[in-house]
Amino acid sequence: MGISVPGIAHNGMVTTPATYSQAVRAVKRPDPVAVGTIVWLGSEVMFFAGLFAIYFTLRSTSAGLWAEETQLLNVPFALVNTIILVLSSVTCQMGVFAAERYQPYRTGRGIRRWGMVEWFYVSFFLGAIFVSGQVWEYATLVAEGLSISTNPYASAFYLTTGFHALHVTGGLIAFLLVIGRAYAVKNFGRKEMTTAIVVSYYWHFVDVVWIALFAVIYFLK
Repeated sequence: MGISVPGIAHNGMVTTPATYSQAVRAVKRPDPVAVGTIVWLGSEVMFFAGLFAIYFTLRSTSAGLWAEETQLLNVPFALVNTIILVLSSVTCQMGVFAAERYQPYRTGRGIRRWGMVEWFYVSFFLGAIFVSGQVWEYATLVAEGLSISTNPYASAFYLTTGFHALHVTGGLIAFLLVIGRAYAVKNFGRKEMTTAIVVSYYWHFVDVVWIALFAVIYFLK
């Protein structure tokens, strides 16, 4: 099928300006907010890549120090905390599915009836547990004499995990904003759905970054 030009006959038919404008409106374009978020997350990838580079550079120059200090890490506790964050990503996506159905709230009893707000509340709760777990781990390590200024290992550990914790905290704030917006609007529409999807992009991103950090810091000792 060829391209029709307004007012010009094509295959025996004349395309009028009205039908042409309808065709133009029918073309689906990527949402600029979603595209902008993906581009911004690309810059965040570069940021964390720099942190990984710092970590591996310090590790290569202080292999003995790494072997000694990593013994202080509580791997089982960190594994449980990681599972909690992964589960929050699952519940976040369930909230996105509800938002795509334009269902902000639950429509009845049972988890299957939950809307975006209920799923995002659970994601917020799990994310808050993860951050609290990291704070507890920091307090434990400091009590054992490993503060951020103790040695290069401590600096690399606190910088990489600390910046990630700040990003998770930003995601928690985003959850609250999306939930508040769902309560504020009269009709849950496409804009609210897009906001929920964009927040899920960010949350899945911090989840994947933590999985990489967890593998590098807690297993590749």
